Amino acid sequence: MSRPYEEILYGQKVMRAAPGARHEVICDRLHQLLAASVADLAAVQLPAPRTTIALSAATKIRPDLALLDAASGDLFLAVEIVSRDDHRPDTVLKKEIYEEFRVPRLWMVDPRYDNVEIYHHSEYGLKLEAILAGKEVLAEASLPEFAVVIAELFAWDAPSPPP
Repeated sequence: MSRPYEEILYGQKVMRAAPGARHEVICDRLHQLLAASVADLAAVQLPAPRTTIALSAATKIRPDLALLDAASGDLFLAVEIVSRDDHRPDTVLKKEIYEEFRVPRLWMVDPRYDNVEIYHHSEYGLKLEAILAGKEVLAEASLPEFAVVIAELFAWDAPSPPP
């Protein structure tokens, strides 16, 4: 399990709770799938989970996962895995930030409901393109090698309690 971490949102320090075990399983699974799909794409960088991304001097975020344009360093895709006890910064504050900074793609991965909300930036801000669940497939046109069935993304075998 990871540790608590800090983000700076509009100049305000926000302490984030350590993600839980299921959150981390989903994050690791998505990171592995994204890493495999971008391995041959020189134009894309996949930093480690929760790497600090400076959008401005007053806004330094740590998305669960991020894809960056290798040439410019600009954030192309932000992935936020919603935590039950710490969801407001992701679902409200950071969503506003992604919209303001015109991040092209946002995935809100929600283990509470086992679904993924897909947002694309449009001339009017972030636009909800789809809510995927069950047997639907999460894919991204700019990542031709990436695809995962939502049910497989959220598959969970809880660890056995210690003896």
